[in-house]
Amino acid sequence: MKKILVLCTGNSCRSQIAHGYLKNLTEGKAEVYSAGVETHGVNPKAIATMKEDGIDISMNTSNNMLEYKEVDFDFVITVCDNAKERCPYFPTKAIKFHYNFPDPAKATGTEEEINFAFSQVRDMIKDYCKEFVKDNL
Repeated sequence: MKKILVLCTGNSCRSQIAHGYLKNLTEGKAEVYSAGVETHGVNPKAIATMKEDGIDISMNTSNNMLEYKEVDFDFVITVCDNAKERCPYFPTKAIKFHYNFPDPAKATGTEEEINFAFSQVRDMIKDYCKEFVKDNL
């Protein structure tokens, strides 16, 4: 079984969304982990935007990448530039992927505008995850 790690800055939004989609899309063909270079807790808006698309990430936890230093990953996906730059060296054969998704937690404006930003980023990550699974698993 393949092991996938999704990394972000705080493991609160983008990596959690990707974790939810990858877990759903791989249908048991992969173990999916997510972590951050820091831990900020799972963002309630990330939970809500995923629930809108039928995926429950409410039980996910925010983890530090060092918790997984002993796991031999097949794939490591960084979903923001900060995580890519700050990611320590892991002695692994993992194939690395990177895509810098906008951070929906930094969205400003009305509640509606912020929710729209979350749904836009969610949809971008969903499309990315679909392609990743199709091309790599």
